[in-house]
Amino acid sequence: MNRVIYSLYIDIPENQFYLRNPDTEKSTKTKTAFKNNYQKLKDSHIRYANKIGVEYKLFEYDEKYKEYSNFFKENYPEINEYSIVNFYKIHLLDEMANDYDEVLYLDFDVIPMTNENFFEVWDLSKGLTLYNNNDSVNSRNKPIHKILGHSDRSPTAKYYNCQAMLIDTGYSPENDVINTGIIGGTKEHIKQLGYFENFKNDLDLMTRLRLEDDGFYPENIRMMFAYDNETLFSYNLKVTNTPHQWFDKQWHYFFDRTYFVPKITKFCHCINKEFDMAWDRYEKNNL
Repeated sequence: MNRVIYSLYIDIPENQFYLRNPDTEKSTKTKTAFKNNYQKLKDSHIRYANKIGVEYKLFEYDEKYKEYSNFFKENYPEINEYSIVNFYKIHLLDEMANDYDEVLYLDFDVIPMTNENFFEVWDLSKGLTLYNNNDSVNSRNKPIHKILGHSDRSPTAKYYNCQAMLIDTGYSPENDVINTGIIGGTKEHIKQLGYFENFKNDLDLMTRLRLEDDGFYPENIRMMFAYDNETLFSYNLKVTNTPHQWFDKQWHYFFDRTYFVPKITKFCHCINKEFDMAWDRYEKNNL
């Protein structure tokens, strides 16, 4: 079985970073945290891959990425660099499926905290392994016209955006809010997803649903719609009926608002970028 683990670290140059990123203060903190922890994060991925006997690849800000980014700047200048990076990681997932039977993607801020072999624990023949944020959608149960204060990256925004895409193209509005921080899959299921087969049409649909008021969604909802890779992932998952299975919290621990990393954590996704606390757990696990 030909397997690979890959990750992506794009250190966007300062002159492009501040111009194209919508949340400067938060993004600056993230950029600094990644720089300060770059080697330890990379080493943790390599150590895990070596431990389970799987090839590891890290993709960075190179000519290949620049070419990919330039496509968006020329054709979709309204799409910010953060979104381009996130589309690129799915592009790489599709490329990995050309050469490998099974693929595991880890966001660069995911720290493996186990020696267990992901590929042996999870039967990828059953479907893509994903995490959903469904329980975070409109968690306060507000009427739709009173849902305010959400960024276009919130689970609520992604849910309604995907719902709008599905309804517009004649599908059931039911969908899951996918998190693409960790993805496992076989080449067959990745290709079945067909993420980029109708990419231009999908982006055009996203544009139209945001800008055109057809009276179906109130403006406060439409203004949350964006060019989000996870929205499009969820959309394609439903349209193509690609098999999938859900991660438990051990294999995709969301280290975000709860400032604690449980001992049983397998993969720690450091959403809050509080890496020091995560490294403390890493060391306690004798890794």
